[in-house]
Amino acid sequence: MRTQLRRTLVASGAILAVAFVPAVTTAGAATAAPAAPHSNRPATATAAPGNYDARHDPAIAGLLDTKAAMLAAKPTTAVSGMRAALGEQGIVDIDPLTGTPRQVARLDGFLTGPSKAPAVQVARAYLKAHADLFGVDPATLKLSRDYVDVAGTHHLSFLQHVGSVPVFGNGIRADVARNGALIQMTGSPVRQMPAGLAGARLTGAQALDTARRDARETRPTPGDKAELVAFPTVGGLRLGYQTLTMQAGYLHVVDAQSGRVLYRQNLTDNEAGPDATVWDNYPGAPAGGRQRRVSLGKWLSPYAKTLSGTSSHVFSDLNDNDAADRGEEVGPSSPGQFVYPLKQFTGDLCSASYQCTWDPFQPFSWQANRAMDATQLLYFTSVYHDHLLAAPIGFTRAAGNFETRDGDPVEVNDLDGANTDNGFPDGAHVDNANMSTPPDGTSPTMQMYLQPAPNTPTLADPYVPSDVGNEASSVYHEYTHGLSNRLVVDAAGVSTLNGPQSGAMGEAWSDWYAYDYLQDVGLEKDTRKPGELVIFEYSTAGANTIRTQPLDCPVGASATVCPGTPTAGPGGYTYGDFGKISRRGAEVHADGEIWAETLWDLRTALGSKLAESLVTRAMELSPADPSYLDMRNSILMADRVVAGGRDQHDIWKVFAHRGMGFFAATADGSDTAPVEDFALPPAPGAPKGSIAGTVTNRDTGQPAAGVAVTFGGHSSGFAGSYAAVTDASGHYRISDIFTGTYPKVAASGAGFERQVKTITVTRKPATVDWAVRRDWAASQAGAQIVDFNGEDSSGFGCGPAQAIDMSQGTGWSSDAVLTGGTAIEPRFLTVQLPAAVNLTSVEVNPSGNCGDDPSASTGDYRVETSPDGTAWTVAATGHFAPADRDRMNAVPLTAGTAGVRFVRYTMLGTQVADEGGTCPSDLSGCGFVDTVEVGVYGAA
Repeated sequence: MRTQLRRTLVASGAILAVAFVPAVTTAGAATAAPAAPHSNRPATATAAPGNYDARHDPAIAGLLDTKAAMLAAKPTTAVSGMRAALGEQGIVDIDPLTGTPRQVARLDGFLTGPSKAPAVQVARAYLKAHADLFGVDPATLKLSRDYVDVAGTHHLSFLQHVGSVPVFGNGIRADVARNGALIQMTGSPVRQMPAGLAGARLTGAQALDTARRDARETRPTPGDKAELVAFPTVGGLRLGYQTLTMQAGYLHVVDAQSGRVLYRQNLTDNEAGPDATVWDNYPGAPAGGRQRRVSLGKWLSPYAKTLSGTSSHVFSDLNDNDAADRGEEVGPSSPGQFVYPLKQFTGDLCSASYQCTWDPFQPFSWQANRAMDATQLLYFTSVYHDHLLAAPIGFTRAAGNFETRDGDPVEVNDLDGANTDNGFPDGAHVDNANMSTPPDGTSPTMQMYLQPAPNTPTLADPYVPSDVGNEASSVYHEYTHGLSNRLVVDAAGVSTLNGPQSGAMGEAWSDWYAYDYLQDVGLEKDTRKPGELVIFEYSTAGANTIRTQPLDCPVGASATVCPGTPTAGPGGYTYGDFGKISRRGAEVHADGEIWAETLWDLRTALGSKLAESLVTRAMELSPADPSYLDMRNSILMADRVVAGGRDQHDIWKVFAHRGMGFFAATADGSDTAPVEDFALPPAPGAPKGSIAGTVTNRDTGQPAAGVAVTFGGHSSGFAGSYAAVTDASGHYRISDIFTGTYPKVAASGAGFERQVKTITVTRKPATVDWAVRRDWAASQAGAQIVDFNGEDSSGFGCGPAQAIDMSQGTGWSSDAVLTGGTAIEPRFLTVQLPAAVNLTSVEVNPSGNCGDDPSASTGDYRVETSPDGTAWTVAATGHFAPADRDRMNAVPLTAGTAGVRFVRYTMLGTQVADEGGTCPSDLSGCGFVDTVEVGVYGAA
């Protein structure tokens, strides 16, 4: 979507569905209406309600970070014993919410040896032997799934229950190799299950209504349903309803007593018998660009009256109501024939190489190729279904693929919304494609739109006039979202691709699998020459505009073929480019290019078939919400499953070359600033060293007790758990560290800001001291929002609480109500500090966030302080300029610095004028005003 999407404010009544955020007082808060679904092309703004998980609410992120650091630095006897038993390439990753393992595995072998016992028995025996670690009685677990992949691996899912109610999201997954060896355990089970839960005050129907309002859906669909679950929170298990609403494609958990939204997942990943005439690539392509006669007999009955095949159902959803209304099904051209020749159109960008299928200046012109479009989509989806089904990928019925006989064929809505504006598509139904994938057993929905926008010169909207469904790569990209969202799941089969890194891998897999297939069958050319595989080349008439550069860009490639971006540089991308490829920061399509290019390197090194096998098996072995390093590890484990570890060295070389080497570091899958490293693993018996030091409070000079020092990427047990907690004197010590340079060693916790250093460990013991600052405004330090005004965007993950979450990756966004020119109504928040503080500094990162462009950054501001929340003193006023974006800026304090208990921060203006703009316009600052973080420093 090239035109900027805006969050449109709508009047709202009382809504039960609100996220878990600190208690606040708000006046006249409005809710945000949805825009078009996300695309396989990067959007310029976030509009539809995003994913939300109360288990990872930004308001408790600091608490969980601190707990994670403490668990790493002071592991239980069971954890330290397991880490010692598994060795230096073992992984014992503990979930701070549950205190139980998120993943137990080892990269240099399996957890147990071969066994002739059934796979279920192998898993239960291991759980029983390590009950103190996992915190569950295996006898209480109910097996919910056991499927065998094409490599012979059993993938077992066990659910926990409170009575008859299953626990949502957590549980245990076990992977058992063909020879009976236990590969790994994942899942974060809940300890100390209660005997029961408080009863429900809402009905399932009320929960569905709440979920629809929260998702901005306006009507029910036949696939909507609600069922009781037990949802883990920091306060214990809550009874809730797991709902599925398919108008926009959302899965929710709604608290059955309060009606609060505990979980929201957008299921939509976007872009975009008888004889038939089809092409294999796109109309006009050098290979596969001419219509040819084929039989649809493998997928369609000889007497078919509609395009309802064995794995997909295609119809023209012209009014976008997700149902095949009268006249929207496509029937045969004659008995036993779906022969619909292409009618070519002329216009800008139309040529023999890129043939056009409609006229965006002529209403209803899409009717000429409507039947052809739908027939083509039945062919594409059926061919690709069979490709993914076959070995070595093996996306089978047991694995959760899409089959009519199982009740979940892909519902393909072609020409989606083509007649929503008097014979044209409206602005929400152009230049896009998407795939909504619910859990196994419910049909996914694929939507294909027209491009470009009607009555718009291609100079402003540079896309070939066509149905996106006419392009094989676009269809295969969307279909692959179904593969990844059915394989990377929790114990209940719900997709866990929710974080910045896992979401980026979702987009990357979709590009990679599509072009892997097209290149394998000779429809796309890929030689040793870099820069040949332009993503979605038909849509753009060959221009490289939907991705920043071609898929086949090796590290160091020439900028003439692999231009990169100004913020990331040219050539093939590496892990350190994460969050830098798009000028807006982390963005799943842009950051996905790192992973897609890495997998293309893996394909080059190992060959297509082996790479297909390893990449797919790794999805099945993945822990929940994986980081790039988690998935690297899963591919290494997959190699041991598939090939006995034969290609470990070559796999490590590929990932190390892309910055995902042994010393690479990331906090977790939500980290938008991972640190790259290009080293291979140390050899067995490699030298080790140690570090020790003292952590002090920077503002007081006193020792800082309870601060955790951790090595990013090496605090989960992998290669040893390098972590420690400071004692009452602020001292710590970490031993047995492989020598080398570690780029993300951090000291944090107890309300102190994270300080990160790059540390080189040698054989000689090193002293590393730290001086950390306490942020008194941080929610994890005990501060809370007690008042604010304006729009509450908490449902989008950018409410006022995000301004005090100690994260530079989230922020506060409010509505900018214009009062004349670019002037706006003031928007404030009030923070109550946990103690009276003598201020030394107040710092602000004023940057635009929540998908807004930089013009929404705060311009004019005011800071007030108070000892009691009643008497206020203006402590600072000023203006933030573009140079102040993307960093914390100390504001000059002129008064009110002693004995401060309350701080009120007010956004008085945006940076529209700094951008040279005016209002009204498409600039985000004409509708929204944002700040990323507010920090308060000093001594109690």
